[in-house]
Amino acid sequence: MLIVDPSYEILGEMDSASLVERVEACGRICYKSEDKITPASAIPFVQKMVVHGHNSVMEMAAITLRFECGTEAVADFFACQPKYFAVNVVDGGLLVSGSIRAFREFYSLYSENPIICSALVLLAEKEPYLFSDIWGADASYSGDVKASKLSLAEVDALPAALLLAHRFVAVRFVVNRAVTHELVRHRPCSYLQESQRYCRYSNEKFGNQVSFVRPLFFEEGTPEYEAWNEAMEETEKLYLQLLKTSTPQAARTVLPNSCKTEIIAFCSLSEWGHIFSLRTTTHVEPSMREVMIPLEVEMKGQFPALDY
Repeated sequence: MLIVDPSYEILGEMDSASLVERVEACGRICYKSEDKITPASAIPFVQKMVVHGHNSVMEMAAITLRFECGTEAVADFFACQPKYFAVNVVDGGLLVSGSIRAFREFYSLYSENPIICSALVLLAEKEPYLFSDIWGADASYSGDVKASKLSLAEVDALPAALLLAHRFVAVRFVVNRAVTHELVRHRPCSYLQESQRYCRYSNEKFGNQVSFVRPLFFEEGTPEYEAWNEAMEETEKLYLQLLKTSTPQAARTVLPNSCKTEIIAFCSLSEWGHIFSLRTTTHVEPSMREVMIPLEVEMKGQFPALDY
């Protein structure tokens, strides 16, 4: 078996990637198939996700649009209760941020809304592989609402209050499953997690072994640590034995909270501030604080507007 330390990584480099490249990079975390990424693999991967309805993968890329529109269009938009967007009224219209999934699903529900129609005109032209199945070549919109996409630099230049609402940041965690059980309780966030259902840890790319996160509760060399280590060794043995006659989704039933997992959490700076306010105090689960405290420091260093 392999024992690893918990860690995190702010996925800043991914912000400069195309939307389809970003979706693929995050989506392959679930299957631990990053080795299959090539210069030409992103579009087929995304098209496959769309066909199979794997909508959670489409939450890993956020888009910020500015709409030039009148008060009637603004009222119509709010009447649709756009709860999966960050929305602010600005001079001359609206500022709206949301994931690919949010724009796709909002259109499927409110295809006559002028705000979402103007958005699809723009997005389907810029990112056809993400929207062509719902906005075909015969689709059109000739209304007065006009949409324009903000670049990342333009989002980063927004005033602090708007920056917190419209700047989304992804963080990749390597932690145990007890930590992820708590992390996924936070809303509104998007998550993609390494799948024990699909990952077969007896395969060579996993080193033919199960990985566990080193527990901070027990010091190495103590009776408690030795008991934990023995339990993990026995767990790995049982898991690998079950894989000989069953599927990974069946064999995983013996795996414990100490198993190493990877998860990407993606949300606005505002929500990250809320997470840090709850997950860094002294009464919080220690394994959560182990990654959240240094992450908070690094995040504040990158985004000084992050205050709560």
